[in-house]
Amino acid sequence: MTKQSPLPLSGIKIVEFTHMVMGPAVGTVLVELGAEVIRVEPIGGDSTRKLVGSGAGYFPMYNRNKKSICLDLKSPEGLDIARKLAGSADVVIENFRTGAMDKLGLGYEALSALNPRLIFCSEKGFLSGPYENRTALDEVTQMMGGLAYMTGPPGRPLRAGTSVIDVTGGMFGAIAVLAAIEERHRTGRGQKVSSALFETTVFLVGQHMAQMAVTGQPAKPMPVRISAWAIYDVFETADAQHVFVGIVSDGLWQKFCAAFELHELAADPSLKENTQRVAQRETLLPKVRELLKRYTKADLVPILERTGLPFAPIGKPEEMFDDPHLLANGSLGETTLPDGRKTRLPILPIEMDGRRPTVGGSLAKVGEHTDDVLTSLGVTSSEIAALRARKAVE
Repeated sequence: MTKQSPLPLSGIKIVEFTHMVMGPAVGTVLVELGAEVIRVEPIGGDSTRKLVGSGAGYFPMYNRNKKSICLDLKSPEGLDIARKLAGSADVVIENFRTGAMDKLGLGYEALSALNPRLIFCSEKGFLSGPYENRTALDEVTQMMGGLAYMTGPPGRPLRAGTSVIDVTGGMFGAIAVLAAIEERHRTGRGQKVSSALFETTVFLVGQHMAQMAVTGQPAKPMPVRISAWAIYDVFETADAQHVFVGIVSDGLWQKFCAAFELHELAADPSLKENTQRVAQRETLLPKVRELLKRYTKADLVPILERTGLPFAPIGKPEEMFDDPHLLANGSLGETTLPDGRKTRLPILPIEMDGRRPTVGGSLAKVGEHTDDVLTSLGVTSSEIAALRARKAVE
């Protein structure tokens, strides 16, 4: 892919019937790879636009560069337009309650009869099975699938600090869509694909399930886990900041000792190998804590940088706006909010042929593209005006 070539999914038309995070996250991946994504919103706009608190960032993060059309799916006219729009698409994405799309006549069976090449992506709480009709949220499945248990200390399950299951479930949905597009190249037919919150959660804790299978011992929550390495923790600095340091090889141990002039420890044969250091963790960790607390964060980071050790100052989301690495490599794309304000938000974290697929974009206003989309379906301007007068569209 060169700077002049089209994006990989250019020419692919996607229609979204989505809300919140998981469904829109599928389209987020695909639109940044070049697909045209049209969001079907209710009259007045998707309620996700109006969320406050921790939900205030959902819409701007997961709906950039998508088109917006507002339809009243309770009206015959609005529903008819939705069917025509979905039937003309390469991909339909939905994340509503099981059976909701079928009741509207917008399920896979109905739409694939109109367009056998259609790929229908259904984002759910659970895949097929005894739980499939349950209502689920990101937090519900984090609790249910073992992730919250692994994240918090014993007896205090804790959800991860972001919508990790919604987003990852959306990524798996996007992977399924891409696989279905590739299969369609060979068969000429579309198919229904699904991903789900619960199964996504279990996939992410699979390493802990495998640990049980290998060792016969249940994995302990991360705050009290038995680490594979002696020095693999968060350490406080002299200015009350915090830095993570991980010494994950014998060579890095020697580099760490050299950087801080710990010649006696470096020469100690009882600390030469990782397993030896793990056995002496209880005496070794306090020494390292005392050592690192002599340095401020500003003094410590350059030393660690030179060693090649895995390390990380503990960052906050708001600090990422000014991160020099993200700013230098274009990882934050300028985004225009619906009210005209500009900000910078993360773009798709991949490079293709040495460049990022997209560089930012804008968020559609409610119904901003309704007229354009309807016109593309052959609806005349007078018909659009009549539909708008009956409040079937906005």
